[in-house]
Amino acid sequence: MSVDGLRFVITGGASGIGAATARLAAQRGGLVTVADIDETGGRELVDSIRGSGGAAWFVRCDVTVEADLVGGINQAASEMGGIDVLHNNAGVADKNLGDGVEIALETFSREVWDQVLAVNLTAPMFAAKAALPHLRQSSNPSIINAGSVGAFVAYPSLLAYGSSKGALAMLTKNLAVELAPDGIRVNCYCPASIATPMADRPYDVADPGALRQSINGAILVNRIGRPEEVAALVMYLASDESRFVNGVTWLIDGGALAWRNTVDMLGMSPEEAAG
Repeated sequence: MSVDGLRFVITGGASGIGAATARLAAQRGGLVTVADIDETGGRELVDSIRGSGGAAWFVRCDVTVEADLVGGINQAASEMGGIDVLHNNAGVADKNLGDGVEIALETFSREVWDQVLAVNLTAPMFAAKAALPHLRQSSNPSIINAGSVGAFVAYPSLLAYGSSKGALAMLTKNLAVELAPDGIRVNCYCPASIATPMADRPYDVADPGALRQSINGAILVNRIGRPEEVAALVMYLASDESRFVNGVTWLIDGGALAWRNTVDMLGMSPEEAAG
C-alpha cells in the first residue's frame, strides 16, 4: 500500500492515532502536516519524524475555530506543495470535558454537548470545506474521518460522543456524494478501544486494571487495539489500492461488536457505568 509522495494533513495529530498515522505515513514516503492545538506535542512529533528522515511540518490549529482550519490547511498546502489526504482525526469525549454531573442526562452541560459536537462533527465538515480547493488539484484525493464503534452502539455516559460519531458516519456518506464529481473519495473508520491517551481518560476508576481486563475480554482478539493498527488502515484508505472504496464506514474493533453489548464490554451494569 504505497503512500509515497502523498501529502497528509492530520488534525489532532500530536498524539494517539493521529501521531501513529503521521509516523507511518512519513515512514512510507508521505509528507505530513500535523495540525493540533497541542503545540509542544505536535512540534516534538514533527522533530522526531524529521530526525528519522521523514518530511513533516506542524501548524497550530484549534479545529473548533474555522479561521484556524482555513489558515492551517492553507499553510500546510503551501509547505507541502498541495494536499492529497485530509485525515479528520481530532476528537473528544464527554468524560474528557465534564464530570459525572455534567454528563448525566438530567443535568447535562450544554457547554460539554456543544464542544463535543464542535470537535467531532462540525470540524470535519469545515475542514473538508477548507481543504476542497487543494484536494481538487490532487490526482488521488481523499478525506478520511475518525469515527468510533459508538456510531453503531450506545455506550453509557457518552451521549454527545456517540451522537457525534453516528452523525459523522452519515456526514461521510453525504460528503462522498457531494464530492464524487471532483473525484474525491470520503471514508470513515470506526475503532473500538485503542491504547491512546483519550481512551484512557474516561476510565479513571478505582481499579483500572480490572476494568482493562474486562474490556480486553469483550474483544474477540482479547486485547485493545494499537494506534499503529488503525494507522495501517488509514494508509490503505489513502492509497491507490482503495480507489474503489468510497462512502464506507469501516469497523476496526477486534471483533468487539460481533458478540457483546457495550455494557458487557465495560464489565458493569448500566447504573454502575453511568455513575
